[in-house]
Amino acid sequence: MAFDFIDEKLNEQRARFLFRQRVCIEQGDQASSDESQYITVNGKSYLNFSSNDYLGLNNHPKINKAMSEGVERFGLCSSSSSLVTGFHYAHQALEDTICTWLNKSHCLLFSSGFSANVALFHTLGKKYNEHQAHFFLDKLSHASMIDGTRASEAVIKRFAHNDMNHLSTLLNKQKSPNTLIASEGVFSMDGDQAKVNELAILAKQHDAMLFLDDAHSIGVIGNQGQGSASIANADITMATFGKAIATSGAFLACDKNVFDYLVNFGRHYIYSTAMSPALAWATKASIEIIKNEQWRRDKIQELSELFIKLLDKSVEVIKSQSSIHAIILGDEEKTLLVSEQLKQAGLWVTAIRPPTVAHNSSRLRVTICSNHNHNNIKLLAENINKVVV
Repeated sequence: MAFDFIDEKLNEQRARFLFRQRVCIEQGDQASSDESQYITVNGKSYLNFSSNDYLGLNNHPKINKAMSEGVERFGLCSSSSSLVTGFHYAHQALEDTICTWLNKSHCLLFSSGFSANVALFHTLGKKYNEHQAHFFLDKLSHASMIDGTRASEAVIKRFAHNDMNHLSTLLNKQKSPNTLIASEGVFSMDGDQAKVNELAILAKQHDAMLFLDDAHSIGVIGNQGQGSASIANADITMATFGKAIATSGAFLACDKNVFDYLVNFGRHYIYSTAMSPALAWATKASIEIIKNEQWRRDKIQELSELFIKLLDKSVEVIKSQSSIHAIILGDEEKTLLVSEQLKQAGLWVTAIRPPTVAHNSSRLRVTICSNHNHNNIKLLAENINKVVV
């Protein structure tokens, strides 16, 4: 039988407590701010601590209104790739907004962060005139960054997580006229922040480009939610719209040369239908809210501090400057059991297991959002202390 390895591999996943299944959210992110932190699964309501809606903007009336306006003005579908007839005024307006926000000259929109990352690394990693690109990635870089580099012709080196000494050593050993240092701004599974200033200094010293995946930093870090751009200037920034910005899609912000190069040689951009212009219009509205409502970022910090304070000292949680708080349990079976016990208490906290994280580092990934309140946090901490300690 063709592909008879499928059953074997799935059975292995089940035996190792790594089998994954989708769940259908029947209802969630209600229009009422009092209910927006809840989801409904199989008829039961859960307090949701697994959402990436960090700023609580999903279903915001101003964003919904902008989406409706976008549909009326531009239609829901772009109907073509950006280089044919798919690039609309709504896209241009969003790109201009992002460039001003992050102090960048140019911007490209993509349908997903995965597509944007693969496009960037695949295209920059082309081998020209016998000069191979050299990519230096943080060990905990996102799967899309890793897949993008593997699809390229570049030499790939991984440096120990946030270890600037290791990165410096690697850069000194391997010289190239085409060097790119890459990291996440806030790491998706640990919640800690990259050493952005130090990365920028090393990039300048070695005449390298600096790339930051700001998917989990944008909106949450900075006095206007600019993410890592509020700390230092990366040559290229990628961020997604489907998390704090609460719409869908992604962007790459860069200079004119990189922009023109991707437009001419980036297959993932050239041959993909452009993102919905209505979504672009809604995303522009969301960014304006993010820039002006600092209280959302302040509340995440306040609730995060309360959460850490209420956790039992024996609970192993990675230090974080973001919405993401990783509680390390290690064993896959134990992590699934604890996640299930929390669900029985009405708390939705997803178990994160290999290969998303390293073996023996399975964890609960708790996300604290601005639509949570003090009572939500107290309930969560109380139940984690009960089932983990």
